[in-house]
Amino acid sequence: VQLQASGGGSVQVGDSVRLSCVAMGRAFDSYAMGWFRQVTGKERGFVAAVDWSGRTTLYADSVKGRFNVSRDNAENTLYLQMNNLASEDTALYYCAARQFIGTRLNTMREREDKIDYWGKGTLVTVSS
Repeated sequence: VQLQASGGGSVQVGDSVRLSCVAMGRAFDSYAMGWFRQVTGKERGFVAAVDWSGRTTLYADSVKGRFNVSRDNAENTLYLQMNNLASEDTALYYCAARQFIGTRLNTMREREDKIDYWGKGTLVTVSS
């Protein structure tokens, strides 16, 4: 599976951005999908994840209430709607896929080493 993220750019504080991640390959609906981000000079960290069906989601505390993760299995696409952006959201955003974990999205958050596939990052810059 190849993952290709897009949608990043330069925005202002308070703006909204939607990131997309298209998966090229088979059995997209067998993967839990997630978003991680990395600020320059810091370790990559978990942002949000969604189970194979789209019904179960998990968010980092820092983005709860502002970000929404979703997927369209018919289009093999993962989304991250980011609202009310803050300067602290400036980062390189990566999409990720992990197979056969059902609704156990905490394992995706806690075990980055078990991620099956990573996309290349898309940069979001939030300025005031």
